[in-house]
Amino acid sequence: MDSYNMKLAPEEIEILDGRRGETLQKALKSVVLYGETFGAKRLLPIDGSIHLVTSFGIPMLTPVFDIMDELIKENLRTKESFTVDPRPLDYENVKCNPLQKVVFRIMYGKQEMYEKQLKGVGLKDDNAFTCTCYLPEVGNTPKKGDILSWAESSAVVFANSVLGARSNRNSGVIELLCGIVGKVPEFGLLTDEGRKAKWLIQLKTSKLPNAQILGSAIGMKVMEDVPYIVGLDKHLGKGISDTTINYLKDMGAASASNGAVGLYHVENITPEAIDLGESLLVDDYKTYIIDDGELNRIYDSYPIMWKNPSQTPKKCFIGCPHLSLSQIYDWVERIEEAVKISGKSKVLIDTILSASPDVIQEFKKDKLALQRLNSMGVKLTYICPLMYMNNPLCAKEPIITNSNKLRTYTTARFYTDEIILSKITGLK
Repeated sequence: MDSYNMKLAPEEIEILDGRRGETLQKALKSVVLYGETFGAKRLLPIDGSIHLVTSFGIPMLTPVFDIMDELIKENLRTKESFTVDPRPLDYENVKCNPLQKVVFRIMYGKQEMYEKQLKGVGLKDDNAFTCTCYLPEVGNTPKKGDILSWAESSAVVFANSVLGARSNRNSGVIELLCGIVGKVPEFGLLTDEGRKAKWLIQLKTSKLPNAQILGSAIGMKVMEDVPYIVGLDKHLGKGISDTTINYLKDMGAASASNGAVGLYHVENITPEAIDLGESLLVDDYKTYIIDDGELNRIYDSYPIMWKNPSQTPKKCFIGCPHLSLSQIYDWVERIEEAVKISGKSKVLIDTILSASPDVIQEFKKDKLALQRLNSMGVKLTYICPLMYMNNPLCAKEPIITNSNKLRTYTTARFYTDEIILSKITGLK
């Protein structure tokens, strides 16, 4: 025990001494060593459920499968049932040719086995596969001040920023081990000091910016630092509304993928900014001014990864991160109106809206709305579009998206919502 620098509770010492089994000992040792790497001095009890980032059964992840088997053998489960990132495949709603399916069977060949393992260590249910676990339909919604162990970047930044919970951007599987032992190392965004803002973002745009481009600009500038954003409330209003939640969800995901933002504060909107204001800024903070010209510069800087930039798009993915229920309804309205104005009966491009199984299930209760969506040829899926595009054959397809996260990690081409709408419906 002398080899650990962390202050340990009697129960933790007992586990590390091996008195509660070798497997639990290894799990806690991994968590402690992880924390000591980042200077943590103690472990904190976890509040609520973990959210696991590793949702895909890639055969090369044999160490993960071995860890799962060992945990299951010793009947070790998370303290509370957990959620996990989206599944990779949905052949019914995201069509693939035979060769693409062959590659997918190789890529995700352990999916069925892995999902059984997830259930064995505490997975909530068959619908618990989403990157937006915090939405009310899914139910893994932490409260302000809750201590979490999550790893999915877009979920972490939402929980920290919009909900006021506390989680670091943990490494995959570490968050599971934290859930098994019920403890997480205290460092970084779990501390008051770690939640201080090193950047003041002054928004000086003529209208509400595209959330994805604004998040991209912030992420690329501040990287992993915490920004304090002023001026956004002029467009969104003060406090939290459904519109604001959707906006911040997408802005945060872009900032987390185009940079490494795990927390942002928005003046008069997010909980800690409402409580503490500009006292959240460190003394020597830096300033970044974002105006219309800066956003245009960011948008124009995105590389086009298609072999032939003039190709006609083959697919359109909307929903990375997963769409909320109100966002699905919004897209139904917008697509329906655009199709009508353009004189078409259906969308011109294979258009796929991605959302959590629970959100899709709730939407499908509205038979009329579902009929309207289906009549336009638009599909609903629960997959992660990024996992679809990890297939090298799919990556060669000319695919468009309104997601800056998907653009960053794949060959998908980013467009604003307005341009996406024009391309999928022919609206001029």
